[in-house]
Amino acid sequence: MRAPLVDGHGREIGDVRISVTDRCNFRCQYCMPAEGLPWLDRSELLSYEEIARLVALLGSMGVHDVRLTGGEPLARRDLWRLVELLAADANVHDLSLTTNGYLLARQVGGLVAAGLRRVNVSLDALAPDRFFQLTRRRALPQVLEGLAAAEAFEQLRPIKVNVVALRDFTEDEVVRFAEFARRHPYEVRFIEFMPLDGDRAWSRERVLPNAEVRALIDAAYPLEPIGRERHGTARRWRFADGAGEIGFISPVSEPFCGDCNRIRVTAEGKLRTCLFSLHETDLRAPLRAGASDDELEAIVREAVWAKELKHHVNDAGFVQPARTMSQIGG
Repeated sequence: MRAPLVDGHGREIGDVRISVTDRCNFRCQYCMPAEGLPWLDRSELLSYEEIARLVALLGSMGVHDVRLTGGEPLARRDLWRLVELLAADANVHDLSLTTNGYLLARQVGGLVAAGLRRVNVSLDALAPDRFFQLTRRRALPQVLEGLAAAEAFEQLRPIKVNVVALRDFTEDEVVRFAEFARRHPYEVRFIEFMPLDGDRAWSRERVLPNAEVRALIDAAYPLEPIGRERHGTARRWRFADGAGEIGFISPVSEPFCGDCNRIRVTAEGKLRTCLFSLHETDLRAPLRAGASDDELEAIVREAVWAKELKHHVNDAGFVQPARTMSQIGG
């Protein structure tokens, strides 16, 4: 084992989000333009073996939680192969996946057999017309089918449903999602809209603060606070009658940067120390040039030491990153 991976503010890094592709079959308004984006060539993507090597190195430095993201990660061929490689690593303690759910029903059995243990499904509306309005795809039945398929596997717990909250859109969906969480073993989590959209249309006026979402739910189904786990992004509440729970991720109205223990690797191998980083560190080039693990470790440590203390979304002069969420990894 190597020494823990620590940033310049004394935070030990324990969580890595790894994008396996920038491609996506949806065009969600808060993420990607309607016409899509130029995709990376296959040769530009980290191979599964390269990802496994990076995860092994990070795991030896105490980064034990791994989440696979995209784009849409299930759009990458034979993703179960990567899951199998990572699940075999004793230093990977938590292996999870974030997906839009469209391809989940047909792949979830193979993923669980390969070692996947948790899944988050992005689902921003339960009314079919509103789902289409936001995603620009008529795919709600397939997503719900994917969730139901995941529910059948007891190993996949908790199943989380991520809802991006948008002003003048999500208000009408809030109680529907609360009832959804009460009927199913899903933890619905509302996430405030962040400035990572491809259309560059983000404004503070389009952010629906989670305090307002919580009030709408509480009026229909009273809530009780559970709290926030250290390094967890969600503030968790349960229904007072015990019928499930709801989470609130509030990066705009209630930032949680102080104990952030997360880093990200993009699909082409760029290390990012914050969602809103303006700088990246290339890991693919040294990987393919034959760098040793010690040399890669030095590159990673130097980048992580400079990890931002916080994002600057609420500061004057905030600059939105050039990359969208789909290009960074959700």
